[in-house]
Amino acid sequence: MTDTYMNRGRWLAQLADPAYEWDILIIGGGATGLGAALEAASKGYRTLLLEQSDFAKSTSSKSTKLVHGGVRYLAQGDIALVREASIERGLLHRNAPHLVRNQHFIIPVYSLSDRLKYTIGLKLYDWISGRMSLGPSGFIARGEALKQMPGVKTEGLLGGVSYHDGQFDDSRLAINLAQTIFEKGGCALNYMAVTGLLKTGNRLSGVTATDTETGTVYTVKAKAVINATGVFVDDILRMDNSAAHKTIRVSQGVHLVLDRKFFPSDHALMIPKTADGRVLFAVPWHDKLVVGTTDTPVEHASLEPVALEKEITFILQTAGAYLSEQPQRSDVKSVFAGLRPLAASQGEGKKTKEISRSHKIIVSGSQLFTILGGKWTTYRKMGEDLIGRVEKELGWQRLPTATASLPIHGSDNAADRKDPLYYYGSDLNKLKETMNAHQDRWLSKELYVHEAQVRWAVEHEMARTVEDVLARRTRTLLLDAEESIRIARPVAEVMADVLHKDGNWINQQVAAFETLAAHYRLN
Repeated sequence: MTDTYMNRGRWLAQLADPAYEWDILIIGGGATGLGAALEAASKGYRTLLLEQSDFAKSTSSKSTKLVHGGVRYLAQGDIALVREASIERGLLHRNAPHLVRNQHFIIPVYSLSDRLKYTIGLKLYDWISGRMSLGPSGFIARGEALKQMPGVKTEGLLGGVSYHDGQFDDSRLAINLAQTIFEKGGCALNYMAVTGLLKTGNRLSGVTATDTETGTVYTVKAKAVINATGVFVDDILRMDNSAAHKTIRVSQGVHLVLDRKFFPSDHALMIPKTADGRVLFAVPWHDKLVVGTTDTPVEHASLEPVALEKEITFILQTAGAYLSEQPQRSDVKSVFAGLRPLAASQGEGKKTKEISRSHKIIVSGSQLFTILGGKWTTYRKMGEDLIGRVEKELGWQRLPTATASLPIHGSDNAADRKDPLYYYGSDLNKLKETMNAHQDRWLSKELYVHEAQVRWAVEHEMARTVEDVLARRTRTLLLDAEESIRIARPVAEVMADVLHKDGNWINQQVAAFETLAAHYRLN
């Protein structure tokens, strides 16, 4: 049975009440919007978040799966950002231990100068992290490095420099944040597109929003409206002011997913200097290996960006320069692309890799609050800063934040990482009761997808489409595109049973998913 506090029909009825006024309305259901909504709801504000598609549909489900202080930001001299991110990394590790874990990284070293440079740099990283450090860095001699980095090229290897950062599951965190928002009295609705802004005089007083499933249009009143739409912030700014200037630059990051055989280690590999001056990661994730990323400027934002051939080739060639076995196109299980919204109000000549990942808040004359930039690691601090700014600008009492020590839904310090379904955290026991009662209903034993998970995703996690289940409630699409296509129809049939949909809906869902998934596999 659907969780009562997340019942979509109940909340749509609330939206239809013309007399009801929300305190804070947030547009955008990615990391930034969810962080702001949780900050607001935990302070007791009547909080509504509206997302045009699914939570974390775009950028926030396509990350490198790292919660990190940002080693490379040290090279840019952005000490403040590294410090802030290191603190937030520690808080997130504490508040969502079922999703965030301490990940040991190793940089392979092939010269004495690199050994010195990376050892000193990472000691500085440790020092900046302070008590929020996840573990000390240090040099690993060649013999031990070979044990810890199986699959790395050995010719000329002197050893490795190790350090610690965080690793997580991005869209699972997004879903757990949405659940926590409801538990704190707020509301977060997916598939609800904001199509216009309402004004009383010259001040914002709400929005018009369309339920994309039914076409129903709602007029929603709010005391404060926040634009947290990531790469789409300029679209909302132009709703407010058609002459609004462009505020962000968009950069695309691509990742390839390979079998663990290319780097069969529990440690992660960090290649510190690529041909384009970035770093490349090879990170173990859900028994696969995520390799990336790129940094390619793009002109237009989209919900489903597609990897460019040059990006795929770049990752394969760069990884191959460090791995003893060169990965080929045929080895790629899935390829996914995400867009970064970079706040670039100045220094337009800079390369995207040089633009700061820190966030920026702007307030328009009509009091539309817009947040630019940022990253998953600092989502909570972004929310705290944003709601604090709303309180200041509107003359509200400044309430203390509660999110720094707030456990996220599913928080479980005893989560067993050896269990492939660990990411359900404290929900796992209840889910497994159903799974154990129907042990013959596996949809994919290879990727650990059971019929009970599909029902759970609909009833407890607001999944509305096959894509929601296979891309974000489970990570099947990102782990193995071919396998996700194979099980799309049985997933649709289970969902149709729960949602009371017919055969036409099933066929439409399968066709839409197959079209989407085609971009995640290499032919």
